[in-house]
Amino acid sequence: MNDIGVRESVGECPHSSIEVVGVAQRRSFTASYKRRILDEVSRAGRGEIGLILRREGLYSSQLSKWREWRNMSQKKDSGLTNELKTENQRLQKENARLKLRLRKAEAMLDLQKKAAEIMSYEDESERSDS
Repeated sequence: MNDIGVRESVGECPHSSIEVVGVAQRRSFTASYKRRILDEVSRAGRGEIGLILRREGLYSSQLSKWREWRNMSQKKDSGLTNELKTENQRLQKENARLKLRLRKAEAMLDLQKKAAEIMSYEDESERSDS
């Protein structure tokens, strides 16, 4: 058989003529797992980091890459935070400016209504006098 992960045995095992070979597959780690391990390593005392790495089946190079990943994501988040803060401040200023403009427009409308009322009152009084 020439299937992937399967090969014929060489004769050591008389019970089976086919030996199953595992196909290597990369492990992938979730972001929460990486953060949990990095937090645990940062709290670890002298000599405990090696114990954590052995327990989890990890390499120190993975820790270094994960630290770089964490630092990059923190920088990216802080950059977004600054951008959001400046955008928020700009929008708050614009909102205050528009609220003031709205108050002025409403005041002008009230004034026009009052003027129209006065004018109509004067018209009625002129008609009744004549």
